[in-house]
Amino acid sequence: MSKQKIGLVFGGKSPEHEVSIISARNIYNAIDANKYEVTLIGIAQDGKWFLENEENLKDEKCVIGKNAPQLAVVFGNEKNKLMRIDTGEYLDELEAVFPITHGPNGEDGTLQGIFLQLDIPFVGPGVLGSAVAMDKDFTKRILRDAGIGHAKGLVFYKHEADNISYADTISRLGKLLFIKPCNMGSSVGVSKAENEKEFHESVREAFKFDTKILVEEAITGRELECAVMGNENIETSGVGEIVMEKGFYDFENKYKNDNAKITIPAKNISEAQLKKIRETARLAYQSLGLEGLSRLDVFLTENDDVIVNEPNTLPGFTSISMYPKLWESSGLKYSDLIEKLIELAIARHKREKSLQRVRIA
Repeated sequence: MSKQKIGLVFGGKSPEHEVSIISARNIYNAIDANKYEVTLIGIAQDGKWFLENEENLKDEKCVIGKNAPQLAVVFGNEKNKLMRIDTGEYLDELEAVFPITHGPNGEDGTLQGIFLQLDIPFVGPGVLGSAVAMDKDFTKRILRDAGIGHAKGLVFYKHEADNISYADTISRLGKLLFIKPCNMGSSVGVSKAENEKEFHESVREAFKFDTKILVEEAITGRELECAVMGNENIETSGVGEIVMEKGFYDFENKYKNDNAKITIPAKNISEAQLKKIRETARLAYQSLGLEGLSRLDVFLTENDDVIVNEPNTLPGFTSISMYPKLWESSGLKYSDLIEKLIELAIARHKREKSLQRVRIA
């Protein structure tokens, strides 16, 4: 049986560039080499695409494009869609791509739009679901309309930064606040504020990463995560828990120190609570128009309310990442998970190709 030709896309113009490389390394090491022939496509921090190699990807100090030929994308061709600039040679046709790019320019619909235009199946949500779920403001609006629990919040824009009132904000949301860029992942630019000085410092920090920020009330509850997968038929995993020894689950605590302790499966969760969490994750996934995969992060309050914190449309696949660990705990091993996600990408592509796109008189 011939191997399927798969593109693994990683890096990107994002503060989560390094996390993406680690995720790609883990996927490459886990993917079944007997079934798949993998083409490594690295996107440098300046946005250039390169035909990467195994040696560089596995280097702990990997720099995309260091010793790799640059690629050009050719739109409109039925074949010959990716070309080496140095030789003019086209890459072999890819049957699907697995973009493990995080944050802006990677999971916000922009890269997904490129693969849609190239007519190549891709893992993860489509353009609309990716864009909506990346934006914390629009996510909250959709959750509210769907009747799904979420934290109260206020949205501010960079051009009005000088007019943001701390007094008005705490009167509406309480004194403990979380400030977040609306379009960013891995908790980049997220801060907690307990006084006016911290609030204004946090606002300035968030505006470094986005022109729109979200200020949210604090939710008291257990921090839980549920992995979701599927197109029309949606599956949910068991539930994992994040327990902070100090601080909150920001970028530093996710990737640079040991303050976050992850428990899979979460302990002391009743069957009723588990059912409610998984159903909330499924409804949020469906309401946001997500397909392929996503991870839903929620809070479980002492009153058993399930509050959606946010979705993650291309969750990490690092050694500490919850998404693959949750599925592994649910009985689906890493290599089988990758295979299933690729199959979902190809199935969605076939579904979309069956639609009429040209008006016939």
